[in-house]
Amino acid sequence: MVSANPFFKYENSELPLGFEVPDVSMFGMLKIAAESQPDSLAYEYFGTKCTFCNLVKKIEEISGAYYALGVRKGDIVTIIMPNTPEAVISIYALNRIGAVANILHPLSAQEEIKNHINRVKSKVLLCVDICTEKISKIIDKTSVKKAIVASAGNSMPFVMKKLYALKCIKSFKYDKSDKRYLSWSEFAEKSRTVAEYSPKDGKNREVAVILHSGGTTGTPKDIMLSNYNFNAFGIQAVLTLRDVKAGDKILAILPIFHGFGLGVCVHVSFCFGACSVLIPQFNAKKFASILKKYKPTMLFGVPTLYDALLKAKGTDKIDFSFLKYAVSGGDTLPEKLENSVNEFLAAHNSSIKICEGYGMTEGLAALSLSVGENYKSRTIGKPLIGTEMCVVEPGTTNVLPAGEDGELCVSGPTVMIGYRNNPEETKNTLCVHADGKVWLHTGDMAAIDEDGFVHYKLRIKRMMITSGFNVYPTQIESVVEELDFVEKCVVVSVPHQYKKEVAKAYIVLKNGKEKSDETKEEIRAYCKKKLMHYSVPYKYEFVDLLPKTAYNKIDFMKLQKESAREAVC
Repeated sequence: MVSANPFFKYENSELPLGFEVPDVSMFGMLKIAAESQPDSLAYEYFGTKCTFCNLVKKIEEISGAYYALGVRKGDIVTIIMPNTPEAVISIYALNRIGAVANILHPLSAQEEIKNHINRVKSKVLLCVDICTEKISKIIDKTSVKKAIVASAGNSMPFVMKKLYALKCIKSFKYDKSDKRYLSWSEFAEKSRTVAEYSPKDGKNREVAVILHSGGTTGTPKDIMLSNYNFNAFGIQAVLTLRDVKAGDKILAILPIFHGFGLGVCVHVSFCFGACSVLIPQFNAKKFASILKKYKPTMLFGVPTLYDALLKAKGTDKIDFSFLKYAVSGGDTLPEKLENSVNEFLAAHNSSIKICEGYGMTEGLAALSLSVGENYKSRTIGKPLIGTEMCVVEPGTTNVLPAGEDGELCVSGPTVMIGYRNNPEETKNTLCVHADGKVWLHTGDMAAIDEDGFVHYKLRIKRMMITSGFNVYPTQIESVVEELDFVEKCVVVSVPHQYKKEVAKAYIVLKNGKEKSDETKEEIRAYCKKKLMHYSVPYKYEFVDLLPKTAYNKIDFMKLQKESAREAVC
């Protein structure tokens, strides 16, 4: 018999948040869940299953291996992995000894990886094997002393593991005689018994995880998140989605280097006592077979995931009565898609409707959700328990009345500690209002109606979202302008049928450089080297002059209107 969720006991309406946050680490929170259902599945990976009891043992073992490599409390270890057991175990293993996990996208450009590592001064690195070629080219220019190499095939069943190794063998490019590199198995063998670090007396507000974003300006930011942030979010989720039970399944398609992925699909899943079905790479062609095999109780994804749900071959033959929640976040859910998904679910024996949420990495993950009593179509619902939202006049801390559009601000237990080593940007983003509380200024426009429902409007900041990933025009512009033949670059968004929007670069060349397809390819190749794959512009246009406003500033809106007519199919 499955026990009741142990975190319900922390609910207390007399407390300011409406609940108490246990004074423990992320690992401590996992242990509380594990003690109530030790034999329930914690994760499943291509058929390989692990119970909560065994997960705790694996984490204890690997924390000893990191300790053997010299990792101590406060040290920052960089993790460059997809959603695999080794990545999840490492995050909690580092947390167990008080170290910090700095999590990067495996498809990051090598220069980005180098800069990220050096900013946090990681001496130990865990990377997926397909990243080793990039790592081998930069390791001498970083602080890394040991690089642990794990394969996405490590935890697969035997036959699948062998097939994966054969398929990817050409991607494993590093000098195996270099003693700085360790395979995952060699690393695990170094394990020794090590005491658990327990952050008592408020120390759970220390940094536990570093995730990454362009912040409000588009330049790289290292977002510091605490044990308290993650654990508070876990309880918020338990108290919001009350009918989730131990033994339920959540499809972990969202990547762990994203707050939504790590916060919801991993940590919250463990707080539910649910099974996190780890998917290292989403494949729309296999979506139907995944849904049939695992029958997930909860589905969390960006709008493009639900578009794939409607289009994937075989999903029309599935009985979706197993689904308790379908949540869309990371981008605005188009009304047409919302209606189509709801019609699809109703036609396939499901009684639920898709819920739209709102969040940002600076607030860990979800901050509001349209669900249950707080459901209202075409809104992002109401703030999660313990979280507050207000709307202010942009550029100020002046709170606006109900119904008026302004900048959305958030205050609550999941708001980040701040941007690492960037006090100026932290000060601009985390502001103290007249009520004495710290408010996260999101850079997004919204209105809150008389009933407290939040209506998302648009982004104030120059940012676009491609398949749920934040893309920052200023970052792309800086990279393109590094080329000695480029005078100026301005990036705007272009509508895309599947990705929603992609980047287009307007470029002014210096005298003498030919406006040719060869030049475009040269720029594209440079962008591929320096940027995340989803940030590389889809379109390039050479112009002699960029339009200006009456104040002699670049007229971004005019370029945006022009690009809006150039939809990409």
